[in-house]
Amino acid sequence: MALLISICQNGLMLTRIAILLTITAQVAVAQPTLSGSEFDRYTRGKTLFYGFQGTVYGVERYLPNKRVIWSFLDGNCKEGVWYEKGGQICFIYEDRIDPQCWVFSKTDRGLIALFEGNSDATELYEAEDINEEMVCLGPEVGV
Repeated sequence: MALLISICQNGLMLTRIAILLTITAQVAVAQPTLSGSEFDRYTRGKTLFYGFQGTVYGVERYLPNKRVIWSFLDGNCKEGVWYEKGGQICFIYEDRIDPQCWVFSKTDRGLIALFEGNSDATELYEAEDINEEMVCLGPEVGV
């Protein structure tokens, strides 16, 4: 019985988080976009979790000198850098040389990131504190 109650409570909590994340994504449409300096001021020194369509999508740690570490929450972390170009914040990671550019807006609930500024493309949003740590496992070592 206690297990059933726990499962129901966790399911209710996940539903609430999904609803909050969806509302956050919808609020972003009317927000002004962040410049590179505004983005740096907001993110530097933080580790932010991002959501996509109601689920946690990934996590990024923002370091000095526009350096970042990204993970899809699988323990596999990629180092990269970001720069501003044409009103977008572009990221280049160690495993990809093609930039991934996003338009960032700030809402009262956190950041919204729209891929290449295209409203039909992927939209990520800063997830509320989910009480998780960013985990980066060491490099895979063969025998």
